[in-house]
Amino acid sequence: MSRIDTIDADGHVSETTEGIATFLSPEMRPFAPRSWIDDQNRPRQIVGGQMMPAIPAPAEGWDTPAGGSDPKQRLVDMDRQGVARSILFPTLGLAFAGLSNTEVQIALCRAYNDWLAEYCSTDPQRLLGVSVIPQRDLAACLQETRRSVSEYGYRAVMLRPNPILGRGLHDPYWEPLWDLLEELDVTLAIHEGTTSDVPQSGLDRFDNFAMKHVVSHPHEQQIACVGLMMSGALERHPGLRVVFLESGCGWMPHWLERIDEHGESWGHATASLPLSASEYFQRQCFISCDPAEKGIPAFISQLGDENLVFASDYPHPDALAENIVGAIAERPELSDESKKRILETNARRCFRL
Repeated sequence: MSRIDTIDADGHVSETTEGIATFLSPEMRPFAPRSWIDDQNRPRQIVGGQMMPAIPAPAEGWDTPAGGSDPKQRLVDMDRQGVARSILFPTLGLAFAGLSNTEVQIALCRAYNDWLAEYCSTDPQRLLGVSVIPQRDLAACLQETRRSVSEYGYRAVMLRPNPILGRGLHDPYWEPLWDLLEELDVTLAIHEGTTSDVPQSGLDRFDNFAMKHVVSHPHEQQIACVGLMMSGALERHPGLRVVFLESGCGWMPHWLERIDEHGESWGHATASLPLSASEYFQRQCFISCDPAEKGIPAFISQLGDENLVFASDYPHPDALAENIVGAIAERPELSDESKKRILETNARRCFRL
């Protein structure tokens, strides 16, 4: 097998209160994310002045690697796990989209992007940032996209797939952003988070956090996928690259087949498009797989191996296992060519590295 310089298409940082506050104006510093113990003795996060729902912790507490907030330690962990480069997404910043105060949301997105640039400056060849933009305000989204790409060279912008102010990603409201991402040659990274502060699959049915987490990530990604494809957004923006993250890859073959079937049987009820959903996916979309996901060979058998990227989710709990790269590189049922594409070359294409 040829050398593989593994690219982690979905790593995370652990933002610190002090770090974000440093990049906020004095009047906005009280809105920096911070930890809190509520009146039931549960650890909570206050983000933008809003207390986030409690996430149940194991009795022994979270074993969170220091590399989430310490870039030097992260590089050590990347070397140990065999990761050459990491594409970096937020943790607390996943909750920004649900903030009710637009001014605060804009300020926090900007401060986060500034803090992330400082984090990545430890080794800008290996630590690659993704911009978080304020989904409540399109003009601010466009402005922050231009700023973060021009100033920091970010490879992608992240959007939550959930409806914000009643608008999903299929809404024509977002057309100017798709135009801009094509112009800048920057990837749209769709990333869900079980924050329970936005409309979200499972939120109205389950009180159990684990149940909500099971359904929220794939369901919201599926909704974003069908919206972008069947609304004609990908047809109108053939240069727009989209990557679906942290939802597993197993749902995609079934979902594309279902969309294609509906295009045939219900084509009279939706936009008339020259390509099938499967063709749009092959042309301009990517999806991340979990390292030990059993359905990877089935995915490849149906959709090929050129749109699949590797993701660790470091430093979150499911990324703590050792040899996460080996979970792909050592699988006998995958060809050497598939391993290299999943671990490296597909991410190069996805993020224009």
